[in-house]
Amino acid sequence: MEPIGIIRTPFTRIDNMPIQPKGAADVIGKVHVYEQYAEGLKDLEGFSHIYLIYLFHRAEKTRLSVVPFMDTVSRGVFATRSPLRPNHIGLSIVELAGIDNHVLTVQGIDVLDQTPLLDIKPYIAAFDAVGNSTSGWMRAKAEEVAEKRSDERFR
Repeated sequence: MEPIGIIRTPFTRIDNMPIQPKGAADVIGKVHVYEQYAEGLKDLEGFSHIYLIYLFHRAEKTRLSVVPFMDTVSRGVFATRSPLRPNHIGLSIVELAGIDNHVLTVQGIDVLDQTPLLDIKPYIAAFDAVGNSTSGWMRAKAEEVAEKRSDERFR
């Protein structure tokens, strides 16, 4: 698997970053898709939101149990959004604010600067919105998630 581009954001350090897009609602980033993949961006401009699939390139370890940011109890990594997963793959839904050639402007980006981009997929409400979902152990309200910032636990 090879990156198709790079994500540029104002976040140059892991410490004190938003932990989810909810905490980065006003943050603007640029997604630089490598030129050889630019043709794949055709018709993307009609979507309001996209999924960015990326590599947690600064994750230095893997854990099968972690204490997530919004909890104090150790949880199985697959029941969390921790970057310390076996394959260090991340996922964010961001607003697509514009496309200029092969550079996307996105809003609500919670990703470290220079993160390798693995893929882009459109958010399609008819496919992706889940009305009667539950969130397992997660009890924090959206406001709490928006205020939470990262710390050293996931390096």
